[in-house]
Amino acid sequence: MELHRLFESQYKQLEESIDEIAERIGKLGEKTIGTLAEYSKLSVIKESPGIYSSSKDTLLELLNDHETIIVQLRRDIEDCAEKHKDAGTTDFLTALLKQHETNAWILRRYLD
Repeated sequence: MELHRLFESQYKQLEESIDEIAERIGKLGEKTIGTLAEYSKLSVIKESPGIYSSSKDTLLELLNDHETIIVQLRRDIEDCAEKHKDAGTTDFLTALLKQHETNAWILRRYLD
């Protein structure tokens, strides 16, 4: 039950982030994507259909996914700050980065 609560908490955070990201994109005057096919095509995280992992393997996969996003966000933050001079998006992405770093830290604690 404890892992279920952990996964649910992270899922809810990600769900909120998706809405916030869509709002940020709209504020910048761009159109947001909305289909699973579009999300899948653009995602740096790939699914593993048909694989039913153990709890430990699920924690490891989730940790790896957060770490992948952390690396990507650091690149994006640098681009926003240096190339685009977009302080608002830089700040927004930094908040997302902190959230993923916290979630990764929590998962590492479960794996210790």
